[in-house]
Amino acid sequence: MKNQMLQLIKFVTPYKGTLLIAMILMLGGSALSLANPWLAGRFTESLLSESVHINYSYRQILLLWLAVLAVQGLLTFGNRYLIGNTGEAILSQLRVRIYDHLQALPLDYFHSRKRGEVLTILTNDADIISNFVIGTLVGLLPQVLTLFGALFFIYMVDPFFAFMIGTLVPVFFLMTKILGRNIYPITKAMIDGYAATFSIVEENLQLLPIIKSFNRETIESERFQKSNLHLLNLTRRYLRIQSMLSPLIHFMAAASILLLLWVGSDRFESGQLGIDQLVSLLLYGMLLTRPVSGLADVYGQVQRTRGAAERLIEVLAIEVESADSGEAVLPKIKGEIEFSDITFAYHERENILQGLNLKILAGETVAITGKNGAGKSTLAYLLQRFADPKRGKILIDGTDISTVSLSSLRQQIGVVSQQVLLLNGTVRENILFGRYDANEQAIEDAARAAHATNFIKELPQGFDTLIGDQGVKLSGGQKQRLALARAILKDAPILVLDEATAMFDPEGEKSFIEECHELLHQRTVILITHRQASLALADRILKLENGVIESG
Repeated sequence: MKNQMLQLIKFVTPYKGTLLIAMILMLGGSALSLANPWLAGRFTESLLSESVHINYSYRQILLLWLAVLAVQGLLTFGNRYLIGNTGEAILSQLRVRIYDHLQALPLDYFHSRKRGEVLTILTNDADIISNFVIGTLVGLLPQVLTLFGALFFIYMVDPFFAFMIGTLVPVFFLMTKILGRNIYPITKAMIDGYAATFSIVEENLQLLPIIKSFNRETIESERFQKSNLHLLNLTRRYLRIQSMLSPLIHFMAAASILLLLWVGSDRFESGQLGIDQLVSLLLYGMLLTRPVSGLADVYGQVQRTRGAAERLIEVLAIEVESADSGEAVLPKIKGEIEFSDITFAYHERENILQGLNLKILAGETVAITGKNGAGKSTLAYLLQRFADPKRGKILIDGTDISTVSLSSLRQQIGVVSQQVLLLNGTVRENILFGRYDANEQAIEDAARAAHATNFIKELPQGFDTLIGDQGVKLSGGQKQRLALARAILKDAPILVLDEATAMFDPEGEKSFIEECHELLHQRTVILITHRQASLALADRILKLENGVIESG
């Protein structure tokens, strides 16, 4: 737990100066709150005392009291303003840090997790941690100051009361721990429940067409309601304990103070305490109940934050893809590719590639065929170093790709896959994804080379037409041409076409093949396909079977 708290504190390092100022303002406010009982005692004394030696009147005390309250209000304003701005800045920076880390993780990490679970780290978990740092950690020191400050002033008035209250404070903390022992497992289950519920929403929005097609709206609604109800019940259990904990501790602390004052009445009647001292003791005692009950809230918040912190720290501890720093840069390549004795398996599965050897010459178009699951797409996966082989190496122009930076490798490989991934943006934005700094002429040239210009001109706003989520407003063939234009704009020496004509009708595929001969011959092309017509593009046709290239 200590290590987790230290990790959380690191998240606010850039804002430690601002948080220090906010904490000082809080401390000032707490110090002034300690003045209120003292002023109340002096006010009582000025009204009831018959002594002529008192150097202040009740009017002067009230004016001083008003000034204290005004300064206290200004400090509260400044503190809330700083805390509010800094809290949002911390949350924003934390989300950026999490996003950058997630983006740098290997793809294997995401293959074993639902996207909704990953997204909750950016939303719910980050929010919990930010609120804890700003709302709980920063306010902890002022509460401690109020606690010990009140005890000190009680001691100055009457050491007997200070001793009795001091012995009760540890009892209150022990009771807080006992009463709140179930908070952590509940809050951890809440975080998991939020992730599960959010995952259902994210998944079902992606599957909405098929949900409607199979008339599963009612079933999916019930599934969501069940998950949401489970989350609601967990939240209610947490709120029940948390809502009970602070008031109960507050009541017990206040009752203890009143009990001690009951005992202190004898000291007043015997003349050991003055009425002004008794009033101050009462107000300092009631002031003392605030940090005691507040620390009970802190305990609950700590337990709630533990679950989010554990998951976040676990994610941040996962090793990212190999960094570019210190690695050689792959220079501009000709495009010769060699797979040498490649053995590879996905997690806890049998080897999908078993000692595979393949050499592709620069400028050559090689078609790779084989059954589904034979490992054809795995070749493209390994070529881009989304994963590394268990054994063997991949060479480009004689250079082992494991020795070069990922960015310099991937910028020289273009991919058009069967599952086209597109932005929910305009045609232009999707083509620009291949090279964000390209000018308008380069965009049009890429579209023309991919033979996408004709259908783009027929769109309502041409290149500025919004294509919807994953290009839902385009046909399958149009999406693949758009993906090809994106890859062409990248101008990579190596091009991987993974079932790139799968969405074409026979006539469209024939036209695509006739039009793309010249384009493909300018690059090294790996053509992964089941389509017999597409094989006409290839200089060589190879078959992948049993993890090796068996024929050519």
